[in-house]
Amino acid sequence: MGWVGYKRAMRVSLFAWFVLAACVVTAKPLQVYILVGQSNMEGHAKVETIDYIGEDPATAPLLKRMLGSDGKPVVAKNVWISYYTGIGDKNGEGFGPLTTGYGSRQDPAKDGGKIGPEYTFGLAMARAGQGPVLLIKAAWGGKSLNYDFRSPGAGPYPRTKVDLEKDRHPLADSGHYYRLMIAHAKQVLANPGRVCPAYDPKEGYELAGFVWLQGFNDMVDGNFYPKQPKGAAGNRFAPYSDYLAALIRDVRKDLGAPKLPFVIGVLGVGGKDPGSEDNLAFREAMAAPAALPEFKGNVAAVRTAPFWDEKLGAIQDKKDKVRQMGFELRNKGKRSANADGKMNEEQIRQYLKDYEAKLITPEEAAMLKRGASNGGYHYLGCAKTFALMGEAFAEANLQMRAGQK
Repeated sequence: MGWVGYKRAMRVSLFAWFVLAACVVTAKPLQVYILVGQSNMEGHAKVETIDYIGEDPATAPLLKRMLGSDGKPVVAKNVWISYYTGIGDKNGEGFGPLTTGYGSRQDPAKDGGKIGPEYTFGLAMARAGQGPVLLIKAAWGGKSLNYDFRSPGAGPYPRTKVDLEKDRHPLADSGHYYRLMIAHAKQVLANPGRVCPAYDPKEGYELAGFVWLQGFNDMVDGNFYPKQPKGAAGNRFAPYSDYLAALIRDVRKDLGAPKLPFVIGVLGVGGKDPGSEDNLAFREAMAAPAALPEFKGNVAAVRTAPFWDEKLGAIQDKKDKVRQMGFELRNKGKRSANADGKMNEEQIRQYLKDYEAKLITPEEAAMLKRGASNGGYHYLGCAKTFALMGEAFAEANLQMRAGQK
């Protein structure tokens, strides 16, 4: 081999030994977090809106944590994700190192160009340094807790009069998405190394947390949560609190983790002033389980309304007025400029263009384009909002874990 070759071989061997020794010394159980919900857990913030985070001095440091030295979103260090989703019965999995693109996906296996709360949640867990991290995300848009995610402890689904009349919500399909979520989590945990190459069977894994971000479909469901007579006492969404408490118990039972830290992401679309009493009442129903004595110290309610971008929301309200005006003109609304129906399509478009110019300045239009990419029910598709939510969910989870030790 020769002296030079021998020294080179020794350096390679010593380097490999030190790497191995470091791995042995720092080996820790795989930390597993499960993220579940509907479209907002999927995440509809386009990656193009990430830079907007830096325009606010309060969130500029958050953007720095998300970007690498090249100015591009980083791939999370020592964090992997399995994302189970789909449309209709076509469900599938996308997995790999955590980076952007694990937001809402049309094809589960392909980068969707969006982020949800999983991205900054994973980055925060990586910074916490409690071991390699695996995120198991299961989310589908347009799903309710009262039916789609109904867990066994909530009891049989009580079909309403309308359900029976329209022959919908068959009992056999109640809880279908709860079962899909549990089955996928168990499948991934049966062989974590398939998704996470850092998994060490000798160290095993620890179920470290569960995050729930869902609620919009229940909030707008007047069939299952009927309006109460004016002046009636109580919250018409109170059953949601019971179903969510049942889901927490069932998740822990089915996954064999009696004290699994559970974060409730309390619906916050519309921000501090959503303009709807139902919205506010529903938020309270969502948060309620965290106050139950049995969940003290292991269930936390994180309010997401403070993360709503008020400036973008105000501009979006103006856009909605333009959209409503278009509806009125095309349907010959009695109070619209086209009540007599004499305007043609070209005239309607010009009217709307002028109307929008009076409501929205060019600067506001540019801001909305930079920061928003979806509707209000999806938190405007604003990466700033989803990034703040992800970090808040991680912080709440870590605080609960610290309190359990």
